[in-house]
Amino acid sequence: MPSFDIVSEVDKQEVRNAVDQVNKEVSTRFDFKGSDARVEQADYVLSVFADTEFQLDQVQDILAQKLAKRGIDVKCLDIGAVEKVSGNKVKRTVKVRTGIETELAKKIVKLLKDSKLKVQASIQGDSVRVSGAKRDTLQEAIALVKKAVSDFPLQFQNFRE
Repeated sequence: MPSFDIVSEVDKQEVRNAVDQVNKEVSTRFDFKGSDARVEQADYVLSVFADTEFQLDQVQDILAQKLAKRGIDVKCLDIGAVEKVSGNKVKRTVKVRTGIETELAKKIVKLLKDSKLKVQASIQGDSVRVSGAKRDTLQEAIALVKKAVSDFPLQFQNFRE
């Protein structure tokens, strides 16, 4: 029976490369000269540091550009609030979301069941497996999910016959 998985994955090494590029660009830019602007990474949690909120926003824009160039969808970023650190310095935590959350997975399963397509969807951890009798039906299901879920990056993998 043909099937495929709906997942949301981010390559950790590409995130690391983007963070390194951001830090390199910030260290060479004139408007950041003498400032403590940088991005630190701990697994899928990024910490953006700067002297002012304006600089923080600039560093965040550079981060978004570098991630997009590396093929990481910026919709997977969960941007936190601005926090005061010692003195005038500010910090913002940015989480890179991976995996499909339970609510979104339930929404996808319900969407496929309500669509009257002849497919079965089941939640398997942080992914959704969709199976059906025909490849064409599975391709219709992919199109339907792409159209319905536009606020979160999804990938369709393990397409099997």
